[in-house]
Amino acid sequence: MALLGEDQVTRAAAALGDKSMSINIGGMRAPYKCQREAFTENDLVAKEPFAQFAAWFDEARQTPGILETNAMCLATATKCGKPSARMVLLKGYGKDGFSFFTNYNSRKGQELAENAQASLCFYWEPLKRQVRVEGYVEKLSEEVSTEYFHSRPQGSQIAACISPQSQGRLSSCARSDRILARANITCS
Repeated sequence: MALLGEDQVTRAAAALGDKSMSINIGGMRAPYKCQREAFTENDLVAKEPFAQFAAWFDEARQTPGILETNAMCLATATKCGKPSARMVLLKGYGKDGFSFFTNYNSRKGQELAENAQASLCFYWEPLKRQVRVEGYVEKLSEEVSTEYFHSRPQGSQIAACISPQSQGRLSSCARSDRILARANITCS
């Protein structure tokens, strides 16, 4: 399966001329554990998803080689279903969901306004572990957003307000969202 937009196909074909358009990387594969070393349900620290996430998150925080344990891929989609994904930082989590902050006028902010369904994916390569979260996004309170915004370094606050995606007042520069995923965490 290849994922290309129609204009990308035309440009790629023109750039390559008579050359093959595809590069085969099928042989790129890291060795994985053998079947008897595979992860099983008995390897879970907790049966409750948020407790399991907390245990793995803490383990990842203490693992050398993982610089941003809270880095996660946030996937959103337009109301027509056109997907997009980007890396963002987790800013909090608990039984009520996972929190991150974004600008209302950013692409992700606009997509979340028209389609509140989203997914997160944490990948901690040194641990060979990932956690997927799927659910609905809702805004955090303005108080929480403002508190977070003022906790950021001043330069970061200024950059957030003058970036092209920011078109509102200072108080609307930060948007906060929470993924509600009470029972939708998939540990893999």
